[in-house]
Amino acid sequence: MSESKELAAAASSRDPAVGLRAVRALRDLADRLEDLQVGNARGLGWSWQDIAVCLGVSRQAVHKKYARREFGKDGG
Repeated sequence: MSESKELAAAASSRDPAVGLRAVRALRDLADRLEDLQVGNARGLGWSWQDIAVCLGVSRQAVHKKYARREFGKDGG
């Protein structure tokens, strides 16, 4: 079974310690994937508004979270 499938299964464990650790690991994975995809989008010239719509957040929220990071040639 893949690691992500194992984490998903563990997240529904009846043991809270197992479930909570899995939830944390899934949250960390989601954060890394979001960072990767925001970088991809910025590198392709997407606006902060375009990214925000896909993430279901405000333009201000996504800009505040990622504006200081350098993505692509335009620096974010």
